[in-house]
Amino acid sequence: MDSPDLLTLETLCAWLDGGRQATFVTIAATWGAAPRPAGAWAAIRDDGIIIGSVSGGCVEEDLIARVRAGEFVASGVHVLRYGVTAEETSRFNLPCGGTLELVLESRPDVSGLRLLHERITQRRATTRTVEVASGAVLLEDATRGDPLVWDGKRLSTVHGSRQRLLLIGAVQISSHLATMAQALDYEVFVCDPREEYRAGWRDIPGVLLLGGMPDDVVRQFLPDPWLAVVALTHDAKLDDLVLLEALRSSVLYVGVLGSRQSNQRRRKRLAKHFGVDATTLARLRGPVGLPIGSHTPPEIAVSILAEMIAVRNGVVLPVQGMDPSLPSITLCAT
Repeated sequence: MDSPDLLTLETLCAWLDGGRQATFVTIAATWGAAPRPAGAWAAIRDDGIIIGSVSGGCVEEDLIARVRAGEFVASGVHVLRYGVTAEETSRFNLPCGGTLELVLESRPDVSGLRLLHERITQRRATTRTVEVASGAVLLEDATRGDPLVWDGKRLSTVHGSRQRLLLIGAVQISSHLATMAQALDYEVFVCDPREEYRAGWRDIPGVLLLGGMPDDVVRQFLPDPWLAVVALTHDAKLDDLVLLEALRSSVLYVGVLGSRQSNQRRRKRLAKHFGVDATTLARLRGPVGLPIGSHTPPEIAVSILAEMIAVRNGVVLPVQGMDPSLPSITLCAT
């Protein structure tokens, strides 16, 4: 969950505790381009004050006007869709002809929201299910990586899981990357089996430094689509082992530092000696990061995070450094 959504939840609870009425809005589904993902939140107080966002545009203005007019005063759950027609798309400035479907809870139960907030802050993966017909809300334990489910009658959103970033190598780039990733709500871990590198690591609050072999650590993490792995050691013995584990798992993002030439050699090595097929190799982001001409450790960290964001958001990216002798594959994260 992004921190803006947590702020939305906290603010909504404060409003309700203070005796104000408010409408809780969740994005149930999007079609076409959308500024916010399905599952994102907004809340609108009875006087039109809004926290959070569902589109960043005129959809919010329309929702505020309807709340002020008392359209959602009656208790219950309402479903709204914006952008169904060309006129609506133009009126609400929805990008690329997109369509947005929202679930609105006109009188949300503050005790249930407080419990959800408590579970989120405890990092307990939680599914929140809203029944449209009855307005009933159910909180259940979730498994990390469970998807959002919306069938028009029931909306289940998953909260409390946090994107994780495992950095291999307690090196200078890792320090910058760890700090920047925390600002993007990643839970960050740094792994390095080399004692001399761990001894020189500058502690960063909230970042856990791990010993042990990187491939063992990846297995212990129970890799899933909420995990990103970036190898930064420049040591093939360490990098190759962790890449093998990460590439064969369901992790969202796998990157490795190095030049185009070294990455071509690495791909050949993984294919020849470890039997890694071309489709699996196409998941490897190497040279890691977007090609923005970065040279310094902070610049390289920015390029890596930018690429991670792009992959997480489903942006189609060319595979950097693929060996021309291997099949050319374009990766699209979904």
